[in-house]
Amino acid sequence: MQIGIVGLGKMGGNMTRKLLDNNHDIVVYDVDDEQVNKYEKLGAESSKSLKELTEKLDEPKKVIWVMVPAGDIVDETVKKLANYLKKGDIIIDGGNSNYKDSIKLADKLEKKGINFLDVGTSGGVWGLKEGYCLMVGGPKRAYQYVETILKDLAPDKGYNYIGPSGSGHFVKMVHNGIEYAMMEAYAEGFEILKSKEEFDIDLGEVAELWNHGGVIRSWLLELTANSLHNNPELEGIKDYVEDSGEGRWTVLESIEQEIPASVIAISLFKRFRSRQDTSFSARMLSAMRNAFGGHEIKEE
Repeated sequence: MQIGIVGLGKMGGNMTRKLLDNNHDIVVYDVDDEQVNKYEKLGAESSKSLKELTEKLDEPKKVIWVMVPAGDIVDETVKKLANYLKKGDIIIDGGNSNYKDSIKLADKLEKKGINFLDVGTSGGVWGLKEGYCLMVGGPKRAYQYVETILKDLAPDKGYNYIGPSGSGHFVKMVHNGIEYAMMEAYAEGFEILKSKEEFDIDLGEVAELWNHGGVIRSWLLELTANSLHNNPELEGIKDYVEDSGEGRWTVLESIEQEIPASVIAISLFKRFRSRQDTSFSARMLSAMRNAFGGHEIKEE
């Protein structure tokens, strides 16, 4: 099947390569001409604008997969594409968009007869090798039309239709919230292991051991083992942790639904804490302990 790809960053680029490997006819566009040239050399057909990309796609239904950063860029890109498409064509957003934004875009496109699929995509930089987990929301008829593309991008049982517009990105949002909590639990556990200096525990070996039959085995733990084997002291890595936004959205959703998500919330707040050079709240705690109990204050 022919498909247009808009956005050739790490994820979009790797997805393009995977589809080329599966003999799909690909037309690519990116604001970075060097990326376009790179994938043209790999077998994709290049385009210099969104309009040109749509013109090079075959009838009867044009399929365009958008892989650009979430937010205004997605909105602007999809709206521009819609000007060059017709009834029955399909736009796929495979980025980390907020599911509420996806619902709004789907509603606007539906009025023009254009199908919009929100595809939560998990797999990161390993997707080219391992395949992507794809969570699809939107019109089922559009999902069925592009299923061959999904099948070639995903491992066995690695894609599924979730439900109406927004549901794909909603499920991916919660997936990432859980990911935050799992990462925090692993990080805290390994810090406890490391602090027991008299045992001189090889953290990489423990991570690998746990991944063979342990209840907490996972691909995330496998990656952790690799990192610890390669850099046991994690030298050169600053204790500063970013967040993509989906953990925040998961916590906000839990508040809106009045469903407790304590562990996910704490894992998000721990990331915020990692970005502070100093913590006023921690200094406040120290001052209070000194005030009521005379506990020692450590001065800077």
